[in-house]
Amino acid sequence: MTGFGTVFMMDDPLTISPESSSKLVGKAQGIYASASQSELGLLMALNFVFVEGKYNGSTLSVLGRNTVFSAMREMPIVGRSGLFRFARGYAHASTHQFDIKTGDAVVEYNVYVFHY
Repeated sequence: MTGFGTVFMMDDPLTISPESSSKLVGKAQGIYASASQSELGLLMALNFVFVEGKYNGSTLSVLGRNTVFSAMREMPIVGRSGLFRFARGYAHASTHQFDIKTGDAVVEYNVYVFHY
């Protein structure tokens, strides 16, 4: 069962490390939808909104396919603002922790960005 067509909104903490006590540097806000009938494949539209340090007020936008049970997923950076204006890059996502009963997950994003 893939939940095809199911849509979720997110407004999650963006922290330095996976621990819940880790320093908050922003929010991961966006929408994801189950877009595959044969596997758990999501369409992700995600904004990393930074609220700390030199990148406070800047954003990076990710849009792409996320096959949740793949060890590593790559999605392009498609938009940006603030200090990341004119940036380009990609994000690698890997699941650090997943609770099948609650649906809660901790996902690590390594983001590679060239900016001016």
